[in-house]
Amino acid sequence: MRGCARARDSAREGARESKRKRVRKHERTRERERKREGTSARESERDRSRYRDRERVRESVRERERDSAKARRRVRSRARAREKGRERESTRQHEGRCEREQKRAREGAKESAREKAQERT
Repeated sequence: MRGCARARDSAREGARESKRKRVRKHERTRERERKREGTSARESERDRSRYRDRERVRESVRERERDSAKARRRVRSRARAREKGRERESTRQHEGRCEREQKRAREGAKESAREKAQERT
């Protein structure tokens, strides 16, 4: 499912390269338009920076989606492992610890409720 690391890296590099080409092409067309219209260089620079900003936002969104997909996969694989009874020992310990802490918190809440009731009487 994962595939070869080299293939993955080269695919990533290819995507980066095509993005660079896209940006360059965009900038060239902008330049051509600017020459045709005779607008100021400052304006075209503003457009270019705006495009770059938009790309940066898109990239961060993509990254976030990729991270959430990773997390989803991780959760799914852990659930599958739990079903098959070969979950990580650390996970089991962590969950046990969580349960103990919750139990302790519940008991603490009961205790404080009892104390409050006693203060009232």
